[in-house]
Amino acid sequence: MTGTADGVTNNPIAPSTLPALSVVIIGRNEGERLERCILSAQAIDGWAPAEILYVDSGSTDGSLDLAARLGATVLPLSPGAFTAARARNLGWRQAKGEFVLFLDGDTILNDAFPLHALAELHKDPTNAAAWGHRREVCPCLSVYVRILDLDWVYKPGETLFFGGDVLVRRAALDAVNGFDETLIAGEEPEMCRRMRNLGWHIQHIDFPMTLHDLAITRFGQYWRRSQRAGYAFAAVSARFRGTPEPFWSQEASHNRLRGIFWLLSLLVAIAASIILLSPWPFTIWLLILLTLAIRTALHYRWKSAPWKTLLLYGIHSHLQQIPIFFGQLQFMRNRNKALMEYKDVTPITEKAGTRNP
Repeated sequence: MTGTADGVTNNPIAPSTLPALSVVIIGRNEGERLERCILSAQAIDGWAPAEILYVDSGSTDGSLDLAARLGATVLPLSPGAFTAARARNLGWRQAKGEFVLFLDGDTILNDAFPLHALAELHKDPTNAAAWGHRREVCPCLSVYVRILDLDWVYKPGETLFFGGDVLVRRAALDAVNGFDETLIAGEEPEMCRRMRNLGWHIQHIDFPMTLHDLAITRFGQYWRRSQRAGYAFAAVSARFRGTPEPFWSQEASHNRLRGIFWLLSLLVAIAASIILLSPWPFTIWLLILLTLAIRTALHYRWKSAPWKTLLLYGIHSHLQQIPIFFGQLQFMRNRNKALMEYKDVTPITEKAGTRNP
C-alpha cells in the first residue's frame, strides 16, 4: 500500500526535526511477501529510515539471502523457540533509531503512515506508540480472508494495545525491557499492559498503515490461526491471574464458555438428528446460530462492510470460539513453546531473488 489518504498532507512533520527511524521486519518463510515488505519500507515518504533490519526465524525458503540482496541488515534468530517476541526484541535492541517501526514480513507499508504516526506521538510525550489501519491485500482470496479482514478494523483513538505493525518510541521499549520472550502469542498486548502501567499511552490513528497477506485458503489454516488466538488468551490471562489488575481473564473465560457451548450444542444436535432420524434438531441449531450471527452483524455494521460479509463475520465470531477453546486447552495441557504456524512456505522465485531495488 503506497500513497496517501485522500486530502491528507504528506509531511505533517518538518524534515529538519525528524528523529532517526529504524525499521524492524520479522518473518519466517514469507517468500515474495518479504520482498514487497522491504521495498515498501525503503519507499517511506519524507522520512528515510536510518536502517532496515530483518530478523529471520529459521526460514528455509531463501528469505535471508533475499533480504540481504535488497539491502536490509539480516539478523538470524538464534536456535530455540522461534517466536515473534524473540525476533522483535533482537531487532529493536540492535536498532539505532529513536523510533522503531515494527512490521511483519507479510505486510506492505503505506509510505505516508510513519510521518502521520510520528505526528501523533509528538502531540504528547507520553504517547508510546501509534498504529493505523491494517487491511488485507486481497480479501477476495478466500472466504477466510474476507471475514478475517474485518478483525483488523478498530475505531480510532486511545487503545489498550497494538498489533505487529506499529511505530514505537525507543524510550518506551527500554522502559519495559521489550517483549516477554516466554510468550509464543499475545506478546504485544502483554507488553502494552506494562507500558500503560508506567503511564504510557497507545494511539490508533485514522490512517491506512499496512496491507497484510494472510494467505489463508484452507479450513485447516483458519483453524490453526484461531487456535493460536486461544493459546494467546490463555497464556496472557494466566500471567496476570491473581494480581490486582488481571488482564484478559474475563475474555479468556468468556471464550471458554462460548467454545464449550458451541461444541457441545453441535454434537448434541447431530446426535439427536441421528437418533430421532429427523433433521429438526440440527436445523434448530442452525437457526440459533443464524439468529446470533445476524445480531452480531448488526452490532458490527459500523465496520462498513457489505451485509453478506458482515453475516459471515457474525458466523465466524461464534464458531471460531471452538478452535479458540482448543487453543486454551493446549496451553493448559502442555504450554507448548513452539511457534504456531498457519501459513505454507512460499518459494522465492528467481525474479524475486535477483530483483534490484
